[in-house]
Amino acid sequence: MPDRIFNFSPGPATLPQEVLVQAAKDIVNFNNKGIGLIELSHRSKEFMAVADEAEKLLRELMAIPDNYKVLFLQGGASTQFAMVPMNLLSKGQKASYLNTGTWAKKAIKEANLIAEAHVAYSSEESSFNHVPKNGEYSVDPAAEYLYFVSNNTIYGTQFAEFPKSEKMLVCDMSSDILSRKFDIKPFGLVFAGAQKNMGPAGVTVVIIRDDLLDRAPATVPTMLRYKTHADKDSMFNTPPCFAIYIVGLVCKWLKANGGVEAMEKRNKEKAAILYGMIDSTDFYRGHAQVDSRSLMNVTFNLPSPELEAEFIAQAGKEGLDGLKGHRSIGGCRASIYNAFPREGVLALVDFMKRFEKANS
Repeated sequence: MPDRIFNFSPGPATLPQEVLVQAAKDIVNFNNKGIGLIELSHRSKEFMAVADEAEKLLRELMAIPDNYKVLFLQGGASTQFAMVPMNLLSKGQKASYLNTGTWAKKAIKEANLIAEAHVAYSSEESSFNHVPKNGEYSVDPAAEYLYFVSNNTIYGTQFAEFPKSEKMLVCDMSSDILSRKFDIKPFGLVFAGAQKNMGPAGVTVVIIRDDLLDRAPATVPTMLRYKTHADKDSMFNTPPCFAIYIVGLVCKWLKANGGVEAMEKRNKEKAAILYGMIDSTDFYRGHAQVDSRSLMNVTFNLPSPELEAEFIAQAGKEGLDGLKGHRSIGGCRASIYNAFPREGVLALVDFMKRFEKANS
């Protein structure tokens, strides 16, 4: 087995090799200061510089205007399912949600505990194999925002174009943030767990428009208020220091490799290679409808569950790891996030050809 396998895991996902090498050094001795990065006080000037640079790079890469706060929070993206309505809705208010997968469904459940979630669209009856086009759903006129998940890791679907609405948009971008350019101005809030495209598990990035910080009802607990963290530059309590540091390193890597625009081009090329293989044969069948296909998570099936199990096992022996589909739908899934190399996609396609020939 080689030192580095190809990691198709949906998250925690593969990170750039140079980021891992640098992090390994800095854990032991950060900037030759005789102390490891994960031992630094979060209030030290050294770590404050780390956090400031991570925020600065995110703002630059995503073209985030000054009237948005960038927060580094804990609790994973799942905590945001509740924090969003807790901060943006009061009792009796409602928001519209697009139900396009497991994570949207969980967010709807949390919102209904706090206010009212109006389900403007659902693709559940078709096993979440597509996302809606503009015009295929109706946002409640009384809704405070329209919530959607930009990329659905489990089902391999993605919004090629973001929804358009007179209401402000709120988006869970956990699995495709930094993978393509977009205009953040229609969004009131964007959040993303880091462990797909930005870094390790442990930090969730929240980008929130300034005017929304004072909307939380007085009953919202201190730690669950965005304003608490915005007022203290994410340092109200000890933040996930190591994860923030890795986000900064990944952003440096991304900038050095052409930024988001260049990464979007590479992501499209990688996905085209893999989908091309799937479309060239009846042996492999994609789960997502063609116009809803994800550039990040490619989901597919083989003729039988038994063949799928054998495919996953043999692929693992060849250093192609993490191809098992989510337990809720089975099948196979290849996650090819920003840091996943083109060479890994080519290696998978080669294996798919050989496996099909041996089992047809």
